[in-house]
Amino acid sequence: MPFTIIRNDITKVKADAIVNTANPLPVVGGGTDSAIYEAAGKEKLLRARQAIGPIARGEAVHTPAFKLKAKYIIHTVGPVWQGGHHGEAETLASCYRNCLRIADELKCESVAFPLISTGVYDFPRDRGLSVALSEISAFLMEHEMKVILVVFDPDSFRLSEHLVGEIDQFIDDLGAEAASQKEYRPLGVEERLNLRNDATQRSVYARNLPKAQDTFTAPSVPAERASLHSRRLRKNIEVPFAAVDREQMEDDLSPGEAAPEDNGTRETQITARMLGISAEMSLDELITHKSDSFQTRLLQLIDQSGMDDVTVYKRANIDRKLFSSIRCKKNYRPKKLTAVAFAIALRLDMPTMTDLLSRAGIALSPSSTFDLIISYFVSRRFYDIYEINAVLFKYGEPLLGQ
Repeated sequence: MPFTIIRNDITKVKADAIVNTANPLPVVGGGTDSAIYEAAGKEKLLRARQAIGPIARGEAVHTPAFKLKAKYIIHTVGPVWQGGHHGEAETLASCYRNCLRIADELKCESVAFPLISTGVYDFPRDRGLSVALSEISAFLMEHEMKVILVVFDPDSFRLSEHLVGEIDQFIDDLGAEAASQKEYRPLGVEERLNLRNDATQRSVYARNLPKAQDTFTAPSVPAERASLHSRRLRKNIEVPFAAVDREQMEDDLSPGEAAPEDNGTRETQITARMLGISAEMSLDELITHKSDSFQTRLLQLIDQSGMDDVTVYKRANIDRKLFSSIRCKKNYRPKKLTAVAFAIALRLDMPTMTDLLSRAGIALSPSSTFDLIISYFVSRRFYDIYEINAVLFKYGEPLLGQ
């Protein structure tokens, strides 16, 4: 994928260029700077650096990488944190822009960054991460390159405490609901989507599924669950996981649709109704009834979005070659990370996203941390895939893209 985050020692990362957080003067500094000098060969690298001379904060230069696995070392001098009122953020952004510019001029296919200035220069790690993601995403919208953000240890990677708190609460709330739904049968994605389009079941759907206005109207629930639903209503959250009231669904079936006793109970009609099919369909009719493939639906959504292909695959953190392959394969079956990435790139709401995923046989589950994080952001109409990937990385989940 064009952008990824990994936990590693940057001196061991294989990339065309490695970014070094350098000292302004041609001397060996501490932290990442010292580690890179040791791994590359201190004497040769120091001579190359001395030939360049001092570097202003926010600027960048390059040298050979010597013993490193890279071709080049790009040296940049980040800002020292002084409270945030001395242009620190602007200087840090300049570091990333200049490093990426040099990597592009050197025709690098890949470049690896540490989190600049968040070590000995004390730039707040959550703010430093935000600046890094903003500059990298802007660059990748205009260029083809693999950009790797390298995190040495968990303590060096930090998200906003407010964001982490909200996500933790969201996960806890949805987990609590999943555990308390024993009296309901959770409705699968394919069932929910087909149920939505069934005119005779619209009343059930309206009671149990998210609304376009991002609100959640709960079915009748036990008293101990009332506070959870009330918190959702206050937060105006679109909840992706709904339960169906089976008794109400049975009541909505007209007497003429009831099955004879020797053909089983109403379960057959209920199941068929949820799948949007007739219980009397033959196998050939069921196969003919099959809806559009993932690829067909994806291309329809791209056309409807008004975005061009390049914008979509870049926003999805998808490689250009993979997207070209998808364009040519009608029966393409994506990995979950790829399918969700396209949903984020197209800024789909929850029902449309679950529809797209279902065409690849993919469903979201309230027992999956990954799925809950995706639901958290989609329900809030937040579609920055770089920020979402940073959160997924923090929680130990795989990143979106391919």
